[in-house]
Amino acid sequence: MLRPLTTQPSMIRPTQIGLLACCAILLAASQSPQTTDMAGSRANVSHETIEGLLRDVACPIQNLDGNAKSRSVKCVQACVKGGSPLVILTQDGRLYFPISARMPDTDQRQVLRPYVGKYVRATGIVFERTGTHAIVITEIKEMKEVTVKDDEG
Repeated sequence: MLRPLTTQPSMIRPTQIGLLACCAILLAASQSPQTTDMAGSRANVSHETIEGLLRDVACPIQNLDGNAKSRSVKCVQACVKGGSPLVILTQDGRLYFPISARMPDTDQRQVLRPYVGKYVRATGIVFERTGTHAIVITEIKEMKEVTVKDDEG
């Protein structure tokens, strides 16, 4: 005589737990890891060295005659002290906003303060989006051989 197959409750419990654990591991492994990598799959990014005047953004945005080799030291210092964002203004008129290598972004003002109002060479990772440029500066130095005129007035 055949008897119906029965399972003992003590065997079901470990089997169920094992199957659930395997499913959880497979699900976790199939998910993309979280990342703070700034260079997303569609980012327009390159490694570059740029040269220009490190200054506040307000004057070159409002005064199109402003250039990378002249500035009012008093004006630049006052604007930076007042909280105006920093940029590097290049000879061709491009503005590069310094950003950090972290997400969320962190303020770069303290690191760059010694270079405000000076002509610099900055190397790093450049991001571009519809004409706006940002740079994660990995190396910066003042270019003392470049003369920047002081337009006090």
